[in-house]
Amino acid sequence: MEQMNLFEAENRNQSQPLAARMRPRNFDEFVGQQHLVGESKVLRNLIERDSISSMIFWGPPGVGKTTLAQIIAARTDAQFITFSAVTSGIKDIKTVMQQADRLTAVGARTIVFVDEIHRFNKAQQDAFLPFVEKGSIILIGATTENPSFEVNGALLSRCKVFVLQQLTSEDIEQLIRNAIKDERGFGKQDVRISDDVISALASFANGDARTALSTLEMMVLNADYDKADDGHEIITITTEDFEQCTSRKSLLYDKQGEEHYNLISALHKSMRNSDADAAVYWLARMLESGEDPIYIARRVTRFAAEDIGLADPRALELSVAAFQACHLIGMPECSVHLTEAVIYNALAPKSNAMEVAYIEAARDANEHFAEPVPMHIRNAPTKLMKELDYGKGYIYAHDTEDKIADMECLPENLRGTEYYHPGDQGFEPRFRERYEAIKKWREEQKNKRNK
Repeated sequence: MEQMNLFEAENRNQSQPLAARMRPRNFDEFVGQQHLVGESKVLRNLIERDSISSMIFWGPPGVGKTTLAQIIAARTDAQFITFSAVTSGIKDIKTVMQQADRLTAVGARTIVFVDEIHRFNKAQQDAFLPFVEKGSIILIGATTENPSFEVNGALLSRCKVFVLQQLTSEDIEQLIRNAIKDERGFGKQDVRISDDVISALASFANGDARTALSTLEMMVLNADYDKADDGHEIITITTEDFEQCTSRKSLLYDKQGEEHYNLISALHKSMRNSDADAAVYWLARMLESGEDPIYIARRVTRFAAEDIGLADPRALELSVAAFQACHLIGMPECSVHLTEAVIYNALAPKSNAMEVAYIEAARDANEHFAEPVPMHIRNAPTKLMKELDYGKGYIYAHDTEDKIADMECLPENLRGTEYYHPGDQGFEPRFRERYEAIKKWREEQKNKRNK
């Protein structure tokens, strides 16, 4: 258990790690999370007005959860106490809760910050509940895990959950440049680092500010020191320094440049060609180069519908599951989920019928954008619309013997147009059989009407 003064910036010194020295002291220094702490945003308003209530900060490592707690500590008039879920027990909790009760009796507030609250077991979390309920404390929890699963339901229901997003490469680059210029970082030294190395480091950090700053510090210590003409030291960080400090070769690439698109194209075309080995290699090239796994997962999910579709509907389910895994747990853990999706998609039967169907329908939608919706398939929620024949002639398919209604659903000028052209791979012959049977049935009904 630590008191608020251990949180304060004045006690920091150069013996601390760079990430601790560079911890933002206010919103002007805070990078990222603009959806929460930008001008006039809800969390910023609550903190600046010192009117916060119990809350949970949920987000991946190194995105600012503890920093926000520090900013609250610096601005609040309340006693601010911090717990570590790793080292604190129920006895510690009860001692602080009793102290908070005494302060409440004299009109003082107590804010309790619990880092890694998901590590507290149910009994430890229950110890907070009665004091949160009666207002003896304001609880702020920080967690990298989904609070829906890791935080006591009764406690969670009394807390507002704020979701912190992974920092972008641009955010991380800004933090790196700030650390080089700021006197709390390396501002008193002449550190020289190229834009390419900064970009590589930002990609390597994968949204984690702590990782970026810790690696930067290691690179500065590992770099060459040269004397300038005036006698001061010049510290030059090279690509080789980056490779040594991250134990990786120069696989990193400009994620907005040509190589970015070359590699995602290679992955897509390898899966399309059913080459699982090549697909996994290109996947690894991108992930090891610092590519955002969410971007890859998005493209793999697209592939599942564009190049497989109904030939194996399971491909889309698996790809979406991999996308969710990437979002929830990030790298490096999600690499195996992406590998599973990539290999499955590479080996699955292929069909581009979904892509062709949409392209042809989109062409007609653009060329016939003014086609009216047939009256019989319009909704008629008002009396006037019913009087205007909205919905007249509509047949509810579930009420028919064949569960198909004998009515046209395309605009008149497009009747008879076919967009779906089933292939002959995987499950798609089954869909083709059903599709052809429905077309045959419609033709038979048409012939009956014309007799």
